Amino acid sequence: MIFTGEIEVGAPRDVVFEKLKDARFFASCVEGVRDLNEIDPTHYTAVMETKVAYIRFKFDVSVEVTKMEAPGIIEAKVEGVPSGVVGRLTGTAKANLDDRGANTGIAYAIEVALAGKLGALGQPVLKSKAREMERGFTENLRKAFGEKGEAA
Repeated sequence: MIFTGEIEVGAPRDVVFEKLKDARFFASCVEGVRDLNEIDPTHYTAVMETKVAYIRFKFDVSVEVTKMEAPGIIEAKVEGVPSGVVGRLTGTAKANLDDRGANTGIAYAIEVALAGKLGALGQPVLKSKAREMERGFTENLRKAFGEKGEAA
């Protein structure tokens, strides 16, 4: 599953970049993430809990920041294993930041794959949940910079 989008936040690009590279800030914008642990400046572990259809899942995830070019590019890969279910979550995320006067545009691309019993739930159900999480993240990010509204 691939998701792309763009949002605009009310802060200069260097400020937005500094906030996005802060793993605690980033995790606070993702619903269900807890127990963030920094291994080193580019590697983290966390627990992510979510509900898909009528089933609640808990993932142990590891995140590696694979590219960071201030103040414009951040890329990461994520791998996760659900508790109590055979399966695997893998993903990549890319964000490109651009100046828009006093604001910053964030163009993003996220690719997610689920294997095992998770993948067997069906693409429409999983895609719907992923879109819901995407909307929540962009709304939380905009609110963190003092704005309200949906992704552009």
